[in-house]
Amino acid sequence: MHSGQPSSACRVCGRIYEEPPWGADGKTAIFEICPCCGVEFGYEDSLPESVRRYRAIWLAGGANWFEPKLRPENWSLETQLAQVAPQFA
Repeated sequence: MHSGQPSSACRVCGRIYEEPPWGADGKTAIFEICPCCGVEFGYEDSLPESVRRYRAIWLAGGANWFEPKLRPENWSLETQLAQVAPQFA
């Protein structure tokens, strides 16, 4: 990703989306629920502190998928978390 381009990854879990969860401008959240961690884009992930808090709770609970049927067979938590933008890591 080059500088200036909004991240297509969930700020909490790093799941990649076709469309950025925070819109093309990186500032307009789509208010959908991440099927992996269950965060609502634009509500529980608006500040770095709230992202880190949500992630800590999600991880402490076992990093279970919000929609388990959408979990890829070869899913790797570590690989996915590595996709979180640095300011939210």
